[in-house]
Amino acid sequence: MEISSGLEDVYIKHTALTSIDGEKGVLRYRGYNIEDLVEHSTFEEVAYLMLYGELPSNERLATFRASLEKGYVLPDYVKKIISDIPRSAEALTIYMTAFAAMSAAENDFKWSPQTDKQKSAEIIGHAASVVANANRHISGKSVVDLKPSGSYARSFLEGALDRKADAKEVRVMDRALILYLDHEVPASTTAALVACSTLSDMYSSVAAAVAALKGPLHGGAAESAYLQFDRIGSPGNVEKWFNENIIVKKQKLMGFGHRVYKTYDPRMKIFRKMDDEIVKSPEDRNMLQTARKLEEAGVRQFGPKYVFPNTDFYSGIAFKAIGFPVNMFTALFALSRTTGWLAHISEYNESEPRIMRPRALYTGPGPRELAAVSNK
Repeated sequence: MEISSGLEDVYIKHTALTSIDGEKGVLRYRGYNIEDLVEHSTFEEVAYLMLYGELPSNERLATFRASLEKGYVLPDYVKKIISDIPRSAEALTIYMTAFAAMSAAENDFKWSPQTDKQKSAEIIGHAASVVANANRHISGKSVVDLKPSGSYARSFLEGALDRKADAKEVRVMDRALILYLDHEVPASTTAALVACSTLSDMYSSVAAAVAALKGPLHGGAAESAYLQFDRIGSPGNVEKWFNENIIVKKQKLMGFGHRVYKTYDPRMKIFRKMDDEIVKSPEDRNMLQTARKLEEAGVRQFGPKYVFPNTDFYSGIAFKAIGFPVNMFTALFALSRTTGWLAHISEYNESEPRIMRPRALYTGPGPRELAAVSNK
């Protein structure tokens, strides 16, 4: 029997959410090109699109935003849990713990097409508050509720950074939330689907997804790529570093390659452009120039093998320029992807859900007799 290691090219569900053409480098949400959505829509509009199938009217958007803002207020016991977690904890550990705790109120949870989308909006609001407070807690600040501002990205940024966010920062954060929102069924989404296939509640399903995202092979790529630029130091060091580490030592070039794309990741192109818009300090500008020089070296070496930069190559530079520390990059990914996880698990349970129960092909010893204890 054929085993697909890593479930590569194994289809586990039908979806009307996201389509990817890895050969041409095209990503679409519900049929809309990602470039168009980023340019002309807000995160709230795209989140509504993914949950409901169509872009919202002004009236429906207002109702949806009200549900999001309701989620900005966390239960008191969740705030206490966040406050009690060691400040040395990873942001995703705080996220996972908070969501597992919120499942305590879901003892009578039942999946329902009539209520799960409204519930999803409130959970997306909770996600913003949890991730904002993870950043606050790690940096030594108290836990707070986010304040409605008419913009999900603005409310999140001002809560997380404890300051006013300018229009450019809000727009870049809003676009980043759209870009990371969904990408079919990678490891974290699959973990959420496995959990929800047992009819587990929505908070627990998200917590399962976060547990999978926490692994460095999935969620940590943006952080690894940024630290790579930092180690190189400047554009002038790129060629020497690349030859010594990538060519001679055969180390992995972080932020390059994708299981699906055989050309440029379209999200990467948008992040690269956004970096130009948001970088302010000489340090950030140096980091961006280093990344571009490294991109040139990487494409020269790996492009003929259809290995190109992915979305994580440039995203960390945008997050750092806004004001987030490197250890928050993966949590920002999770904040965005929460909407995709919720859209997928709702879609799965609105079809004909079946508990996921794969098989393993046994390769151990054949039948053996168990010797009597006295003869051992």
